[in-house]
Amino acid sequence: MRKLLYVPIIHMGSDLGSAASALDLRGASLCGEDRWVKHKEIVAKFWDSLADYFAAVDASDLKIYQDGLPADGELGKKIVEEGAKRGSKNYQIILELMGRGAKIIKTENPSLLQEEYEHITEVTRSELDARKAGANVHYQARRNQLTKERDKFIAKTVDETLKEGETGVLFMGSYHNILAHLPKDILIKQVKEREKVNAYFKELISKGNAKRLEELAKYLAAPCES
Repeated sequence: MRKLLYVPIIHMGSDLGSAASALDLRGASLCGEDRWVKHKEIVAKFWDSLADYFAAVDASDLKIYQDGLPADGELGKKIVEEGAKRGSKNYQIILELMGRGAKIIKTENPSLLQEEYEHITEVTRSELDARKAGANVHYQARRNQLTKERDKFIAKTVDETLKEGETGVLFMGSYHNILAHLPKDILIKQVKEREKVNAYFKELISKGNAKRLEELAKYLAAPCES
């Protein structure tokens, strides 16, 4: 039997590079300053809970699949190390797992990643409102299909590299729907439930049910079930 630990991740500012400031401003604008500050505190606790969980996971022979990772080997290790130095909790967890025997796997198609990066860069760096609006329309028109193409590529990678009797872990942005494309013979354990992570974001952005948002925030920050 093949096993996969699935983690629907929430990106931190340290994961986003040059786009972090622009996306931080947009988040505060959409949600309100106070709610956005609280959100970032919840995200920090979310990653603390994941760090505690993976500290107890047997990392020997564990295969790691990571959102946005276009290489393995020495180049992949360098990407992970640089991300960890920037303060990415995601990459710090991966680096710790690698130190205990885990192996990173080239997860993404570089050309698809490059296309998405170019779209996001154009949207966040455009200074003129008209140009930014045009870039955003162009990106939205391509985004869904681009996400599907990435999801299918990643699922295919997992299927081809995760062998019988092996265990892997997939760290993937919660808006991706990798699970729908994975083979049925892979036993999947959701370390955090994708549905609840996405429900949290929906409540956060809509400024809707405050009680529901608080319940979901508590779930994100709570210890992961072993």
